This record gives sequence, structure tokens and C-alpha cells, in this order.
Amino acid sequence: MKIEKKLWPERFEQVVSGTKKSDVRLADFEAKPGDLLILREWDPEKEDYTGRIVEKEISNVLNTKELEVGSDKDISNFGFQILSFRE
Repeated sequence: MKIEKKLWPERFEQVVSGTKKSDVRLADFEAKPGDLLILREWDPEKEDYTGRIVEKEISNVLNTKELEVGSDKDISNFGFQILSFRE
């Protein structure tokens, strides 16, 4: 399945350069390993797409709603960190 999302310039450039190897998104859509994530660069100042696109195959999906990682109070106080690893 193809999934299209917008991405702001700084993070888009990190994906293109290879330094950003993960993405945190609101889980308001279905995604699974093997799906194609199509990221379109979005300029927030112009409120329009720049025309640059990068495609990445999804290798893993972690849905935090399914995790038991702490109390509601701790989650409210600290939130989550998504940690990525270099190859």
C-alpha cells in the first residue's frame, strides 16, 4: 500500500541525507511493514508543497497505544521518545 504524508523541510532533508531513519506520526492511518511511505516536502511559510518527494519502504511499525510503558501520570509528564539506531 502507498501512504502519502507531508514533511517539513528540515526533517525532509534529514530523510534525504540518511540521518533520519524513523518518523513519528499520529496513528490515524494504517501502516505495515512493506508499505511505501511517500514523503512530500511541505513549506509551512508558503503553506504549499515544494515539489520534492522521497519514497521509503516501511520496515517496522510501533503503535504506542498498544504499549504498556508507564503510568498515565508519567506519560503525561514526560511523553515518549522514539529512538532510532544507525546501521
